[in-house]
Amino acid sequence: MAPPTAQPEKRPQSRQAARAQTESAILTAAQTVFAEAGFGGATMQMIADLAGLPKANLHYYYATKEDLYRHVVQDIFEIWLDAAASFDHAPDPATGIGGYIDAKMEISRRHPNGSKVWASEVMHGAPVIQDYLESTLRDWTDGRIAVIQKWIDAGQMAPISPRHLLYMLWATTQHYADFGHQVQTLNGGKPLSKAEWQTAKDTVKQIILRGIRAA
Repeated sequence: MAPPTAQPEKRPQSRQAARAQTESAILTAAQTVFAEAGFGGATMQMIADLAGLPKANLHYYYATKEDLYRHVVQDIFEIWLDAAASFDHAPDPATGIGGYIDAKMEISRRHPNGSKVWASEVMHGAPVIQDYLESTLRDWTDGRIAVIQKWIDAGQMAPISPRHLLYMLWATTQHYADFGHQVQTLNGGKPLSKAEWQTAKDTVKQIILRGIRAA
């Protein structure tokens, strides 16, 4: 009988990796709690419980509820910034805007609670992140407007308002997260399948790109 094969020893998780894992669990729990209860209704205890952590551990990472809330908002915004990378070096609007729609729809599929937190905050007048809207978001929007205007000036798409095109893109792609319950209800009570998400992305791209004469 052959001797049992020696199993490789499991290396202990590094402190940095353990911290990153804990922070990820906290942010995921915070997104869910803030999305369901809002900033006013959420408590650090609720978030700690959902993350499976003692409340003291949660305060070690985030001293206050507002600090954690701002981090959640910043996290979803940075994910959106990554999605906008399709704009920066795209040769034409079909590639740039089409890629942006794909990325934003995928974010709505993977991070619905983060989008809901952002939407709720803005609908209530952005009492916590107004400074963020007036700085980071404004600068980002102005940069994307400049790219779209460049395509317009080059005759690559219809001469429409870049600003209102962006508003339309945000409203359409984020609808699938912010109104996910409605979408699921109208889908027979079932979440969209992978194929249905692809159909949604293709449909949104086709309608918008044809509408701006970039298809």
